[in-house]
Amino acid sequence: LSWTSRPGLPPATAATLLASGPDGEMLWLDVAHRPGQAPRVRLMGRYLLPPCKQRWHTCAAFLPQGGLLVCGDRRGSLLLFACSSSSRWAAGGTGIANGGTDQICEDSSSEVEPCCLSQKEALPPETPLSVLFGLHGKTGVTSVTCHRGSIYSTGRDGVYRQLRLQDQQLEVLQKHRPCKGLQWIEELRFTPDGDLLVLGFHADNFVVWSSRTGENLHCIPCGGGHRSWSYCSSSSIDAFAFIKSGDVMLYCRQAEPCEQQVLLASLHGREINCVRRLGAVEVPGRATLNVLVTGSEDTTACVLVLSERSRAALPLAHLSDHISSVRTLALARSMGPGDEGFSDKGLSALLFSAGGRAQIECYRLLCAQDPASESAVACQVIHVASHRLDEYWERKKNRHKLVKMDPETRYMSLSVVPGTSTKQLLTSWKFLAAACSDGSVRVFGLLEAARKLVLVAESFHHQRCVLKVEAFLHTGTGGERRHLLCSAATDGSIAFWDITSPITDAVDALHRAEGEMQPLALGAPLLTIMAHSCGVNSLHIHETPEGQYLVASGSDDGSIHVCLLEVVLGRPEAETCLEVLQRVSRPCAHAAHVTGIRVLRPDLLLSASVDQRLTLWRRHPGGLVPLSTTFFHVPDLAELDCWEVLEAGGQLRYYCVLCGQGLEML
Repeated sequence: LSWTSRPGLPPATAATLLASGPDGEMLWLDVAHRPGQAPRVRLMGRYLLPPCKQRWHTCAAFLPQGGLLVCGDRRGSLLLFACSSSSRWAAGGTGIANGGTDQICEDSSSEVEPCCLSQKEALPPETPLSVLFGLHGKTGVTSVTCHRGSIYSTGRDGVYRQLRLQDQQLEVLQKHRPCKGLQWIEELRFTPDGDLLVLGFHADNFVVWSSRTGENLHCIPCGGGHRSWSYCSSSSIDAFAFIKSGDVMLYCRQAEPCEQQVLLASLHGREINCVRRLGAVEVPGRATLNVLVTGSEDTTACVLVLSERSRAALPLAHLSDHISSVRTLALARSMGPGDEGFSDKGLSALLFSAGGRAQIECYRLLCAQDPASESAVACQVIHVASHRLDEYWERKKNRHKLVKMDPETRYMSLSVVPGTSTKQLLTSWKFLAAACSDGSVRVFGLLEAARKLVLVAESFHHQRCVLKVEAFLHTGTGGERRHLLCSAATDGSIAFWDITSPITDAVDALHRAEGEMQPLALGAPLLTIMAHSCGVNSLHIHETPEGQYLVASGSDDGSIHVCLLEVVLGRPEAETCLEVLQRVSRPCAHAAHVTGIRVLRPDLLLSASVDQRLTLWRRHPGGLVPLSTTFFHVPDLAELDCWEVLEAGGQLRYYCVLCGQGLEML
């Protein structure tokens, strides 16, 4: 049995009761109650739950849109039912609203059966419109809530999920994991001041966790979650009632003013490993707002807005799907109104995040102006797909004959392969290159519509940890296109690959096998350069106006290496050739690891190091000449990202954001 409210029913005098019975049948009953009168019951609908071992519902909610009911069951599934047809059937009689007596039950067990339930066979049972089977695991769904057009569900799997309704289908937008150890989430409460309270059980304690402050507001020893309980909060008092050993216990706490003031809210709990700029959002009456994405050692990624005028960083969304650190980010974004996904009202991009435990997550980010909010920007996050190598290995055939992959493999770098969704390839697959700590370079394919992320090709050429990858697209004078990939490893070598054929073969195989395939071989690299004496920590490729490519890299030994490459295309069946036209090296360019480098123009280079110096270099055929050095305040620099802005007077200005033990924009 469960009670819920329904739009159109006065909550003071009526409520909805849902009852699960044999064979997965669930009844919808409207109950009217008035002072001095016995409750009156009316059967409104019958529903059939999907077959499973424990076939009963645990929670339900009517959607504000009307005509739809969403409920969770003991198997952990979310179900969507249509209730408009049932309402039309029930409207044929005299209802609760007009006070009639047709099919009304007195509060007597002898009258309930013949009055209400004897005629239920005349009402056909409804089957679900949409089923998300086992969404919260086998321990069940604990609550369903509707808030601001979104649906939120909680379960005993330690996460709560945000969903939306799309063409009468439930679609998961993203999942959130609150504080560590809170595995038994019971309910969500949205407060008037914009906070989200997560109610649940941590071991034998009842916990109220604030998502805004990231701390426990209450922790009450009650014995655990297998008990009846109720929690109520107001501006003056908080109360928690529960049953323990047959006794009804009551915990009360008077509201106290908070003496702790947060001077500067943190973006992450540990150091920031990577940062990417998504773009800029123009808000009337405000300075340009830059939307950034950061990934951290605390296993989360954060979408934030950074204002140049207020110099404040405000988080828009936290992504907590990773089970280990987030080491690298990559964006597949729109660059103009003619591109797919571009909107004049905001930003749309695919975000890839990867790191420890060989885990990749993919999201669709939608950012638009929202002048009413504190940040002036609203961000919607849709989780698209995920991939883990150990889960992929478990699905392989004849895996007992193979050597299992290292479960501690880390993704060190990601790069989106540009120009794959084209008329030439006739595919909607996007491709992603990854540098891996187990010595491999891997290529993944993403089909966003089917939410599939598939490993399509790999190579163990480097035989040691690969630190960086960078993909780029070359278009010949005759329109020929080549997808090229650059990878750098811990021995200081930089390898260049032509991955055009593997991508074309992968598209054919994916179409034939409906999204499943065995990984192809990348083959041998076209060219390998020994650029440094030790690991390559930063890598960037810039195309010159002449169609050549500048490849800049920075190393652990503080050196910078720049080479100029030209791509030579033969006949269509011939191999692509790379020629090195020029090489420039600057030993001891920095006093520590060079962890960030960008080619701004063919003659201008920017480098950043753990020595907290940001240096601008002039490139000429004879070498690199330092132009200026700026000291920044972020210790243990991990990465930088750069972009250019055309000012009102026609002046071109370069901006960069640096991350490490903090975040700084220059």
